[in-house]
Amino acid sequence: MNFAATAIWRHLPVVDRHDVTVAGEVMTLHISGALWWESQRTLIVSDLHLEKASSYARRGVMLPPYDTAVTLDRLATVIDHFQPARVISLGDSFHDGDAVARMTMGDQTHLAMMQLGREWVWISGNHDPEASSGCFGDHCEEIDLAGIIFRHEPLEDRVMGEIAGHLHPAARVRRHGRSLRRRCFAGDGTRLVLPAFGALTGGLNVLEEAWDEIFPSDAFTAYLIGDDRIYPIASNRLRGD
Repeated sequence: MNFAATAIWRHLPVVDRHDVTVAGEVMTLHISGALWWESQRTLIVSDLHLEKASSYARRGVMLPPYDTAVTLDRLATVIDHFQPARVISLGDSFHDGDAVARMTMGDQTHLAMMQLGREWVWISGNHDPEASSGCFGDHCEEIDLAGIIFRHEPLEDRVMGEIAGHLHPAARVRRHGRSLRRRCFAGDGTRLVLPAFGALTGGLNVLEEAWDEIFPSDAFTAYLIGDDRIYPIASNRLRGD
């Protein structure tokens, strides 16, 4: 971690492994951006956006073509660590409807090997409304586990028990004249929004207007992802962009 980042974090709460409660269920936030639900042996990720670079290349915007391999490597590392019985991908797993066909054979094989021996659930997103058809696994709009709904886009209505993605949460903190912006988890105890897991994904500040109906009380926590730690920051200590 660089000096500026160290100065920002020095006086903030430091947690290497952070557990949160969502609608009464204890879950663990991981520094990769994944969520681990121990009691269900379930790993949850969101917004992989596989083949984003190749999608942009078709429109003449050239990005490094390694995003899929990097994202899959990250995912494989987390799967090796937790050894889940089930993986849920919360939508926008692929950047567009043709992304699966553009994956290299090596990347397709890597993904298939991760899926062996475990349940795999693809939830449809706005980028991949067909729920990643063409890949092994179950495909659905949303799934209910133990009374918690897993979907791509968080509902604007008040809910009790929701885990979603879509908004790519990020947060900014400022201390002692220095500012640092990181992707984050965002939650209020009843719902949790996951950060984008993909290598070529940005983030939307959790103080932007798009979040107003998601956490209307302004009483939520952003769990900023540091280099090797997660930092829970109350919403009233965050800063806009």
